[in-house]
Amino acid sequence: MTITYRSYLRLPELLDLQTPLSGVHDELLFVTIHQASELWMKLCLHELGEARRRIAADDLPPALKMMARVSRIQTQLIQSWEVLATMTPADYAAMRGSLGQSSGFQSDQYRCLEFIMGNRNAAMLALFEEEAVRARLTAELAVPSLYDEALRLLARRGLPVPAGRIERDFAQIAPPSREVEACWAIVYGQPHDHWDLYELAEKLVDLEYHVQLWRFGHLKTVERVIGFKTGTGGTAGVPYLAKVVEQRFFPELLDVRTSL
Repeated sequence: MTITYRSYLRLPELLDLQTPLSGVHDELLFVTIHQASELWMKLCLHELGEARRRIAADDLPPALKMMARVSRIQTQLIQSWEVLATMTPADYAAMRGSLGQSSGFQSDQYRCLEFIMGNRNAAMLALFEEEAVRARLTAELAVPSLYDEALRLLARRGLPVPAGRIERDFAQIAPPSREVEACWAIVYGQPHDHWDLYELAEKLVDLEYHVQLWRFGHLKTVERVIGFKTGTGGTAGVPYLAKVVEQRFFPELLDVRTSL
């Protein structure tokens, strides 16, 4: 059988997945943006999962490349808000009824991204009823996050990372630690002695930077399209998203900048 562009990418099946329910012109835009975002998030999870495995194996160069790739993917996700923001309040109101109770808040891939980067909240599992989805997210909560593996690497390199940050309940968010901040201060203070760790730190900061831009873009797009209405999934909408923007993944890497 000859492999063609259409068959390799399974374009007939892929392009048949956009099925607006309302008959409103702009619903295709809404569906396309969100489906494309889920594909990008699938790739982010693929890259970050492997990056985490490489860090755990002390194989940093490919991990750094993968993390850099994710930051570029995040740029694509950020730009998608610019396209979605062309939908006016009247456009969205005309199709909103077709969404039912569905909400991006229910994206298990987005939740897994939050988990793998370290923003972990086991209570979020209650959002997902499908057994396979809950099992995947539960398994993610049981293993070290990307940041946990970075701190374990620092410890293996002889930096004084507290033992409580190496072995702990990984389902919980660890509070910011002055001791961990001091370890990063050593890396930043002596970059030529810890060059690959210095690069790792900057790649982590870059990831957080782009996630925060994505979150802020989400907030402003929602504000622009629906104002301060309640979200379709029952969240408070803009006020909820504003609180999400305040959540940090790698607090010591941001705090250390003040003391340098």
